[in-house]
Amino acid sequence: MQSSSFNPISNSLQFQRPWIFPETHFAVGIGVPNKPRFRLTPRTVIRTSRTRYRADEGLDDGPGPSTPVRFPVVLLRSGRVSQYVWDGVSLQLVGVDGGASSVSFDFDDGFRTMYRACGLAVKGFFIPKNVSEHYVLYVKWKFLHRVFSSALQVIATQAMFRAIGVGRTRSLASAAALNWVLKDGLGRLSRCIYTATIASSFDTNLKRVRFSTAILFSLSIGVELLTPAFPQYFLLLASIANIVKQISLGCYLSTASAVHRSFAVADNLGEVAAKAQIQSVCFDNLGLILAALLNFLSKNDQRLQAALPFVVYPIFAAMDLFGTYQGLKHVHLQTLTKDRLEIILCTWIEQGYVPTPAEVSEREGIGLLCRKGKVSWPIRIGCLNLESQIPKLSMLAMRSVCNKDYYFICMDVFCRGLTTNTHGILLCLREGARAADISMGLLQACFIRKAIVSNTSVWDEEINKGIKFSDAMAKEWVGLVEDSKKYAEENGCNLVKQMSSLGWAVKNVLLSTNEQIRYSFVDD
Repeated sequence: MQSSSFNPISNSLQFQRPWIFPETHFAVGIGVPNKPRFRLTPRTVIRTSRTRYRADEGLDDGPGPSTPVRFPVVLLRSGRVSQYVWDGVSLQLVGVDGGASSVSFDFDDGFRTMYRACGLAVKGFFIPKNVSEHYVLYVKWKFLHRVFSSALQVIATQAMFRAIGVGRTRSLASAAALNWVLKDGLGRLSRCIYTATIASSFDTNLKRVRFSTAILFSLSIGVELLTPAFPQYFLLLASIANIVKQISLGCYLSTASAVHRSFAVADNLGEVAAKAQIQSVCFDNLGLILAALLNFLSKNDQRLQAALPFVVYPIFAAMDLFGTYQGLKHVHLQTLTKDRLEIILCTWIEQGYVPTPAEVSEREGIGLLCRKGKVSWPIRIGCLNLESQIPKLSMLAMRSVCNKDYYFICMDVFCRGLTTNTHGILLCLREGARAADISMGLLQACFIRKAIVSNTSVWDEEINKGIKFSDAMAKEWVGLVEDSKKYAEENGCNLVKQMSSLGWAVKNVLLSTNEQIRYSFVDD
């Protein structure tokens, strides 16, 4: 039998220093063919520089080793770290924090061990194995959001029952059922219309749409709480509230997969989605318990029970929205939209590196307030707006378009407010333009904007003259376009490689409905 040798590194968890134990020999029985027999003769452990196993020496039975032999193989299973150990008789798995078979009589150590085991069990129940580092923080804020949201829904449902007359002898069951069915049917119909209308916004403005609908959801619960005060308008108030709630539910379901995908670092989207359902059920049940506890404490005081919804509503709604807002801050989407790509390209031009999804998410924010108009020379993707005055440079850009171009860049004029016009940069995309063309075009636009902003006094002076720019400024614009094209060709490939290495989904650029407008080239 051929000899085998290996070198364990250490008998501790760190394995920092080499360790050895005495030579262990394997003897093969000759009398029984094809059935080797092994006899182990344990000896006293001696620490040397290497550990070798040789089969050329027989081993006799004898007393076990004075020190167990630890193998350099550690297992992490069910939240417990164990190491293989040979005690001279059998191979065992021993916990590295004190041994699996040893019993500790230290109360403090036992309590810490039990607390750590319970924490690992809870974490394994709620948290997937392979997720990004921000997922735990997201779940903490989700806990705050779901508990108070669930409690509010329970309190609102009770208020609606009181408004419709459930529990009173004079209530008519058929009328109550009809009102309930009508308000649910109107809500579901509204959800279908809403999701069909702004479907593309779920990809391009996920955080803003999700948080805005969360605000609407909290307001709808407030409307439901008003139904006991106006029982004659139950159907109207309940229908309005349910329409808003169904819209919020449609947004939540439509954006859930994108949120889960942002945390699934090992393509374990199914596991992340399953854990999310477990979290929602458990957190919602805690909210139900909270609402039941409040009702139990106020059951003997009818006045307090009637005022309870209006007392807890502002507090619970604020906690719900705060948890939603903080949770969305820890969602770092890797998909590219126009705004995210613009942040990446501006950082590349100004600082020479590609930001990570976490950095872009921090700069992007929730996006409740539109930033358009706050940035000098904003960049827009779409087509020329004929309602505004078309600058001469825009018409020159259209005349220079050829068959091989998949986009062109021109000057844009749009309204800021009701009367003020401001200038920007417009990127027009051609039918068939790919993600690489969009990235190159936007890179050129960012380069042109940086050059204009650095020399803003000259350009502002020309803009004040109106839409007719001088020939010198027209040549300056053409030169900027040529320089930006050269810069994009030199840096485009390296930029895309770095973006891909950081996890950005560079194969597609998600655009809104207005940004998806394309032109077709006609060769006269």
